Amino acid sequence: PLLLIHGWPGSFAEFLDVIEPLSRDFHLVIPSIPGFGFSGPVQKTGWNVLRIAWAFAKLMEGLGYERYGAQGGDWGSGIAQELGRVFPEQVVGVHVNMLQTFRPSGVNDLTPEELKSLESLDHYQQELSGYMHVQRTRPRTLSYGLTDSPVGQLAWITEKFHDWTDNKGVPEDAVDRDRMLTNVSIYWFTGTAGSSAALYKEQSASWGKPQPTTVPTGVAIFPHDISAPVRSLAEKMIPTLVHWTEFDRGGHFAAMEEPDLLVQDIRKFFDSL
Repeated sequence: PLLLIHGWPGSFAEFLDVIEPLSRDFHLVIPSIPGFGFSGPVQKTGWNVLRIAWAFAKLMEGLGYERYGAQGGDWGSGIAQELGRVFPEQVVGVHVNMLQTFRPSGVNDLTPEELKSLESLDHYQQELSGYMHVQRTRPRTLSYGLTDSPVGQLAWITEKFHDWTDNKGVPEDAVDRDRMLTNVSIYWFTGTAGSSAALYKEQSASWGKPQPTTVPTGVAIFPHDISAPVRSLAEKMIPTLVHWTEFDRGGHFAAMEEPDLLVQDIRKFFDSL
C-alpha cells in the first residue's frame, strides 16, 4: 500500500497521471488533507501536520493496512515525514519530492554549489512567499475574497503554477490547462480556500526545529521547485536518508509535470527497501 499526500495549492487531482502506472505495483490511497477539497471545510481548529498524520494513520488502519509507504510533496512531504516519525512500526518508508534545508549558522564548509542551492531558498523567502505570510496570519480574511470570486481563486492558485513549475513563460508549458482548472475548481466548489489556508496558521504555532523521521527516506529533487535542498544538510536533518535523486527538469508539481520521472523514482526507492 502507498499513501499519496498532496499539498497546497494542490489536491488529490495532482496524482491523476500517476495512478495508472503506480497501481501496477501499489494499492494506492489518495486522500484530501483535512480542510482541503472533499475533506473540508473543517469545523474545528487544531489541524496541524501532526494531527493530520494521526488522522491518516487512522485511515490506513481502518482500511486494514498494517504496513505501508507514504509519499508527498509540499505539505504532503511534511505529513509523510511525520507519519514515519510517529508511526515507524506501520510506515515502511517515506518518499518526498520536496525538502527544504536551511542555512546553518556557519556556512564556511559548504561548496559553491551548495551555497547556490541555499540562495534559491533565500529567493523564495524574499520574493515568492508573500502568500504564505498572508495565509499564516490572516487566512479567514483572505478566504472571503477567494470564496466570493472564482477569478480571484484562479489567480491566487495559478500564480503558483507560473512561479513554481518548469515552464517557458506560461504555466500551461508545464501543466495541462484542464488539470489546473480541475485543481482550482476543487477549491472553488468545496469552499475550502479559507480552511486550506488555515493549515499555515495552525502549523506556525508548531514550527521549530524539525524532528527527524526514523524510517528509510528517499528524496527526489526537481530543479524548478521552490528551493533546492543541500544533500549534506539533509543527511544531518534526516539520519535515515537512503535515497537521493536529482532530475534535470520538472518543478514543484512533479506528479503533474513529470509523472513518469516521479513514478520511476518512487518505484526505485521502495524496491530498495
